[in-house]
Amino acid sequence: MNTDFLPPELVALLGAGFWHAAVVFLRVSTMVSVLPAVGEMYVSTRVKLAVAIAFTLIVAPALPAMPTPASTMQYFGLAASEAVIGLALGVSIRFFIHTIQTAGSIAAQSTSLSQVLGGIGAEAMPAISAVLMIAATALAVMMGLHVRVAAFMIYSYDMFPVGQFPAAASLSDWGVHRVSQSFSLAFALAAPFLITAVIYNLALGVINRAMPQLMVAFVGAPLITFGGLFILMIAGPMILQIWRDALFTFVLDPGVGMR
Repeated sequence: MNTDFLPPELVALLGAGFWHAAVVFLRVSTMVSVLPAVGEMYVSTRVKLAVAIAFTLIVAPALPAMPTPASTMQYFGLAASEAVIGLALGVSIRFFIHTIQTAGSIAAQSTSLSQVLGGIGAEAMPAISAVLMIAATALAVMMGLHVRVAAFMIYSYDMFPVGQFPAAASLSDWGVHRVSQSFSLAFALAAPFLITAVIYNLALGVINRAMPQLMVAFVGAPLITFGGLFILMIAGPMILQIWRDALFTFVLDPGVGMR
């Protein structure tokens, strides 16, 4: 291998193992930057870097040795392709956080809980979204998200070999499929709140027609708010379990939707 672009002393010190780990780090670090829990905006960059190095030390020994880049341009090509692949894989997992946030937003809009506790996340979100997002993230970490993500990273090298840009058509189809699945799952998770809101508004309309002089909005507003909180208490564990199962199913088989 031609390593004339590096000082001989540095080549002798680092060796081929360094390049193997460096190439793995390119993909792993971009994935870690957007992963749930460790990739949040409020997590320190130093913590993200430490987590990326830890994942690199886990993933690198499980992969066959990668050749030393022959030139600086080849390394830059590896950096570009691995960054794109890592970002695509990380975003595909990140979609599940957007799923639970979207479900919470739909539920909050349906039950008049859309303005309480809105600034807890990096972006303004309703109270139910904040509660579900924090609970889902904590549940995923407690259920071994880091172990499953490490296995996901190792498997990703079968899906996307090192140094090869993914086919644009396949990647776009996969991305569209992930987005559609995300919104479909979010709507399904928010279904109890939507059904309750529809029944509540129908009943409110009937009461208003029967008793026009009654200010039904003032009577019904506390009722729908309490109903939303009650549904969250009862259906919350089921929502989190369905979300967790969907997340771990995807991590086990991320190729669904690719040609």
